Amino acid sequence: MSDGATGTHGTSTAEEAVEVRRFWQRLGLPGLIDVHTHFMPERVLHKVWGYFDSLGPLTGGIEWPITYRAEEAERVAVIRDLGVRAFTSMLYPHKADMAEWLNAWAVDFARRTPDCLHTSTFFPEPGVESYVREAVEAGTRVFKAHVQVGAYDPADEALDATWGLLAEAATPVVIHCGSGPMPGKYTGPEPVSRVLARHPRLRLIVAHMGLPEYEDFLDLAERYEEVRLDTTMAFTDFSERMAPFPRRALPRLADLGDRILLGSDFPNIPYPYVHQLAALERLELGDAWLRGVCHDNGARLFGL
Repeated sequence: MSDGATGTHGTSTAEEAVEVRRFWQRLGLPGLIDVHTHFMPERVLHKVWGYFDSLGPLTGGIEWPITYRAEEAERVAVIRDLGVRAFTSMLYPHKADMAEWLNAWAVDFARRTPDCLHTSTFFPEPGVESYVREAVEAGTRVFKAHVQVGAYDPADEALDATWGLLAEAATPVVIHCGSGPMPGKYTGPEPVSRVLARHPRLRLIVAHMGLPEYEDFLDLAERYEEVRLDTTMAFTDFSERMAPFPRRALPRLADLGDRILLGSDFPNIPYPYVHQLAALERLELGDAWLRGVCHDNGARLFGL
């Protein structure tokens, strides 16, 4: 997929870039900051795409076409053309002895991709505190934790010192801990609330707004001032069919406007990128809210 090419939904990437740029320019923004995008070793990403293609647990059995299925350089070019001025390389292990290797790849990716916020990950295993400390000291800006795919309890004692280290370093962690699209043994608000009870200053960014337990995760954000939520796939037609966001919670979403961050799940989304932005706009929470979500909150969090 390249300039002028047509994606899975019939709109060329060049046409979509015009639409996306029109969105953030109307808001008076210098671009977008997207805290939830996936870049990882190609063979790992292709395996992830295979899971989505197979209509398995990652998709909840729902058809999930990958809109931006392209090689790495092309995907970087596409996201830059949309005007995303800072993005992440969300990567995650599904077993032990994998996180350090992923982190080594992420160091190289961040070095050759300066607009990527250097991203790392971890797993509850021997040595986790040591390699997380090394990643922080090497300049990691954000971590990714995937409770659903990793199938681990975030409140596991093996991670307690690591959470403490991350809280002390004030390094944000994007955590997939909601039960969508399929619940796991340790998904939902309860395990994460146990982590926050021990580490109340931890900068957790709850992925997908905590879909489908939206209101439970709003509770946590209201209770802990360093908890944030990202918009990844929330409010879109795709997710509204599966787990609609409760309209009664919109005032709470407005009140937490300084702690909601744009996330997209690019490239692994079953619709064009611009649809995430349109879904946010139709919430009718105002331009100031949109400016915070799409740029200013992320810029403040990451010192951009």
